[in-house]
Amino acid sequence: MRIECHVHGNIPLRHGVTTAQVEAALRPWLEYIDEDSLADAHSVYEDEPGIVFDGRERLLELCWTGDVGRTFRETIESALTGLNPYTERAAEIEVSYYHDDGQDEFGIVFVGPTPEAIHEAQRQAMIEDVSHTLGRQFGDSEIGEVVALLNQLFARTAPSAGGAVRQGSVTVPAPVSDKGRRRLH
Repeated sequence: MRIECHVHGNIPLRHGVTTAQVEAALRPWLEYIDEDSLADAHSVYEDEPGIVFDGRERLLELCWTGDVGRTFRETIESALTGLNPYTERAAEIEVSYYHDDGQDEFGIVFVGPTPEAIHEAQRQAMIEDVSHTLGRQFGDSEIGEVVALLNQLFARTAPSAGGAVRQGSVTVPAPVSDKGRRRLH
């Protein structure tokens, strides 16, 4: 069974990173989609740039959609993790799976130069998400209490405290909806 997948995000890269290094890191993804280079890695939708490396801006732009199978999840996580040594700072990459039965899934893969940078990006994303959700019902004081608890949990699981950074994606199923299913950015 094929699944439409959309990968979206921008990854800031260190000075001096080359196209060859980016292609080597993304080799699992390129092989999966049967392409030899980034220049060939087009999205199935013409209005999406695909996988674009801008060496002058030191940015890898991901806005790619393709039909994938069940093993793609491991492939994309492996490819994005391969970029870690080349990143300037941590970034969050959205990976969305659109199943034919409407049971869509939305995930996030974090990349970054160090486990600590990834952990901090995960903490910041969690606080932003939770604060936004709580803001529908509660005020700043109540949100602050939950944020303080989240900070404690992240401090306990920090790499410097002996915790392991969760690699790979955090994927959650999305409720079935009649809304447009493609490219929610």
